[in-house]
Amino acid sequence: MNTYDFDLFVIGGGSGGVRAARMAATRGARVAMAEMLGTDGLGGTCVNVGCIPKKLYSYAAHYAEGFEESHGYGWEGPAPSLNWDTLKTRRAAEISRLNGIYEHMLKGAGVTLLNGFASLTGAHEIQLARLQSDGSSSHSAYTAKHILIAVGGTPFVPHFQGREHVVTSNEMFDLPEFPRRLLVVGGSYIASEFASIFNGLGAQVTQLYRGEQILRGFDDEVRHFLAQEVSKAGVDLRLNADVVAVHREADGLHVELAHQERIVVDTVLYATGRVPNVSGLGLESVGIAQGAQGAVVVNSDFQTNVPSIYAVGDVINRVQLTPVALAEAMVVVDQLFGPEANKAQRQMAYDNIPTAVFTHPNVGTVGLSEQQARERFGHITLYRSEFKALKHTLSGSSERTLMKLIVDTASDRVVGLHMVGPDAGEIVQGFAVAMQAGATKAHFDATIGIHPTAAEEFVTMRTPVST
Repeated sequence: MNTYDFDLFVIGGGSGGVRAARMAATRGARVAMAEMLGTDGLGGTCVNVGCIPKKLYSYAAHYAEGFEESHGYGWEGPAPSLNWDTLKTRRAAEISRLNGIYEHMLKGAGVTLLNGFASLTGAHEIQLARLQSDGSSSHSAYTAKHILIAVGGTPFVPHFQGREHVVTSNEMFDLPEFPRRLLVVGGSYIASEFASIFNGLGAQVTQLYRGEQILRGFDDEVRHFLAQEVSKAGVDLRLNADVVAVHREADGLHVELAHQERIVVDTVLYATGRVPNVSGLGLESVGIAQGAQGAVVVNSDFQTNVPSIYAVGDVINRVQLTPVALAEAMVVVDQLFGPEANKAQRQMAYDNIPTAVFTHPNVGTVGLSEQQARERFGHITLYRSEFKALKHTLSGSSERTLMKLIVDTASDRVVGLHMVGPDAGEIVQGFAVAMQAGATKAHFDATIGIHPTAAEEFVTMRTPVST
């Protein structure tokens, strides 16, 4: 009988890895986790350079518009100015606190936490490299019955002249100086969020996207509506545009665009996608199948073609969202160590995953876009509402809200729900539960709204849109 050092060895201390390690340990498994604690810290991209700091900076950015809008409600006096160093310091302290909580949870559950870079040397074998204080490295070998790869992703920057002068989302939270002139390259939710955030913080922001509209993959009406709103808010959004080269000059970064156009900025942020963080993992030596951009190929149980090795999260490049990684991790834990008492074994479904984009205004969405619904069901019924929120009747803001329901005509089931407006993520989360339960338009119609709120609009829309 084979004996191993651990029942489960988790490579990567991000959201999926932490969840799998902790929950497996609480079920009696001997678990180890390897993470380079001297880099980002426990929690991975989301906690350190993603969801959490980005949302904190989004909150910070809202204060500027809040101060301006308060004049319409009788508040007088000048708005305070942003202290960039204070914001960075406060954010760093909160992230450090969260890192400590993750470490405490893991150790409390009995997980062996290993600080180092892990790579695969066999189907059940891992080598851990540790960096010593003198710059040298030491190596240790471990064995495990099961191995889980949860190393996440990393920002992708294409090759072009001046690439060395740009930054990625990883560096944006700790820029030495606040960028008064910021160029954001990309049309993803990450690019769009940073454009809105830094515009709100007071930067002069230009956003370039080489496509016809930002947020590819989202509902087309949502995309166009958001583009109008962020442009009204001050973001210089330029579509069908791309960077040719970047040069550093005395007065800033000179960015050459197509058609011989040039702009001068302080910082260039490239948010042009993320790729699986697989470099140096030893996947090839073990024979693990990989797909586009190096993504680890897994089956419905998140098992690779090497039966003892599993993978979850951004490294498999399915849906790059923290809650998805958490759900995938629980499927693996149930598969390997059994479900919780009195609960069925989890299966992963990628339908009706709610998503929020923390632009200003926010986007919240769950289910199918209009185009996807037409392709899947043929006959659909649309309900749409666009309005100025009650708050802005006095605030002086021209911001508008969009809400949209997509219904499969044959079954009356709501198959898509979309919103652009304040707190869209908070609102859509609740409706996602209803959609997961199979709610129909009749259920929405029978639900009493909370008045006066924006959310009530989803249960008061009665007249279909002519299509």
